[in-house]
Amino acid sequence: MAKVLKFPKGFLWGSSTSAYQVEGGIENCDWVERYPAGKTCNHYNRYEQDFDLLKKLNQNAFRLSIEWSRIEPEPGKFDKKEIEHYRKVLLALKQRNIKSVVTLWHWTNPVWFMKMGGWANKRSINYFERYTKIIVKELGDLIDFWVTLNEPMVYITGYSTGKFPPFQKRNIFKIRKVFNNLVKTHQTAYKVIHKKYPKAQVSISKLTNYFEPARKWCPIEIFFVWLGHIFWNHWFLKRIKNQLDYIGLDYYFHHRIVWYPPFIKNLNKKVTDMGWEIYPQGIYYVLKYLSKFQKPIYILENGLADAKDEKRKDFIRDHLFWIYRAIEEGIDVRGYFHWSLMDNYEWGRMGGFEPRFGLIEIDYKTMERKPRPSAYYYAEICKNNSLTI
Repeated sequence: MAKVLKFPKGFLWGSSTSAYQVEGGIENCDWVERYPAGKTCNHYNRYEQDFDLLKKLNQNAFRLSIEWSRIEPEPGKFDKKEIEHYRKVLLALKQRNIKSVVTLWHWTNPVWFMKMGGWANKRSINYFERYTKIIVKELGDLIDFWVTLNEPMVYITGYSTGKFPPFQKRNIFKIRKVFNNLVKTHQTAYKVIHKKYPKAQVSISKLTNYFEPARKWCPIEIFFVWLGHIFWNHWFLKRIKNQLDYIGLDYYFHHRIVWYPPFIKNLNKKVTDMGWEIYPQGIYYVLKYLSKFQKPIYILENGLADAKDEKRKDFIRDHLFWIYRAIEEGIDVRGYFHWSLMDNYEWGRMGGFEPRFGLIEIDYKTMERKPRPSAYYYAEICKNNSLTI
């Protein structure tokens, strides 16, 4: 017998994107030289069409990012044409009664910023403050939710893996500098936004992973789980806990920890096209952890690469089941954003255009948009504010 799980009134149902991954035509940021995204989905010119699809799919919220390198192509010089473009984008969402969740920094940086030392330079805090002030002044009246930084720990650890600009490997000394500068950057941006808009909803999006020991009796594995959780999940949030109006959660990964290399040994009964384990139950445990901060929680990213659209429907259903269970236990979850609205450029050498994360399929030759069957399944959930099991 079917069971209907009703979500709280006013729950936000949406999907997420980032500028570099969908807009196209970004030529002045630090990713372009090594990993050019080209015209990607041409969302920059087709946003009205995409928002019509968003509305057709019954979504009432949308997460996007503003491309800093468009707004400030040279230090201290702001492009009025680009500011006006983003104003039109945000107005287009308002006209469709769709809430906006706006990310100020989704990993990409202006080339000039990186030449000045990037996030390892203490002045980076002041540069980002200047940029934030412009966004607050010019666009703040159209923004419903603010995300200052996207997944800062991923970017920070890029200084050891070399996967992110400035593509430096094992630069341990810079990791601490970048961590501290990004913490202060969020805290400063938070103050700037609240000075103009005291009731603003401001946070970061935090990639939070579920760690568990492969053997619950093994002290070494239990210790490694604690260490991984503290470093990856807790360290950054603890530093900014007094500058959060809500918590933005990104959930993709489960780590089953063993005491021997490579230290992660998942069972991988179901995996995405990128080989990531599908483990819906993990989001429940992550939400339980985040509830300790006593802030509302919005799930800002949760999705999978699934070109054939064979697993996305079950993926959405199963994750929402565990989210609903957390809500039933009193955890204040107020929204769910699927990654992504459309197929897009995926970061780095293992990404490109092959992974297909979109509810909407993109034909990169013709730019045709075609909602996948899973998009219509999700649309019914959004429309009814409920999940039928």
